[in-house]
Amino acid sequence: MSEKEKAEKGLLYNANHDKALIEERSFAKGLCYEYNQLHPKKVEERKTLIKKLLGKTRENFLIEQPFVCDYGYNIEIGENFYINHNSVMLDAAKITFGDNVFIAPNCGFYAAGHPLDAEQRNQGLEYAYPISIGNNVWIGGGVTVLPGVTIGDNTIVGAGSVVTKDIPSGVIAVGNPCRVIREITEADKKKYHRE
Repeated sequence: MSEKEKAEKGLLYNANHDKALIEERSFAKGLCYEYNQLHPKKVEERKTLIKKLLGKTRENFLIEQPFVCDYGYNIEIGENFYINHNSVMLDAAKITFGDNVFIAPNCGFYAAGHPLDAEQRNQGLEYAYPISIGNNVWIGGGVTVLPGVTIGDNTIVGAGSVVTKDIPSGVIAVGNPCRVIREITEADKKKYHRE
């Protein structure tokens, strides 16, 4: 079994010495570099590069620069996706975003992790568990999402949170570790005034 196949199965694998994985990361990082060097007004060129990099996109999306990922092909974004500046995605496993997802600056989505055992870590072993973000999710600035986490539809994750466990649909969750503080209610629709 290849190291890539081990990663796909959630087993410990070695990304540091596997030539195929090193080449794939190098290719993705090259595309990220090109993307981050493009002038912000070159919207179509930016979109073309992201479509080349990511595993799946829809038509309406914007990924602000700088953006960095490991492989790219494991990232899938839905329609009306927006992520602000300085995002990092360690996509050794799938990272999937639904429709209408808005992500503030300085957020990290880390599907890759390292074993607790020092000997295994020192051998360069790691694991990868998928991350799934539902539809209509808003993630505040500086949020970190760890391996294996699912965030449900219509949920808000507050700024600075570290998401270590699944978060259900229709809630506001904050903190380190992130926890649900309340459900989103009808009253929330009236919180901000509109003309």
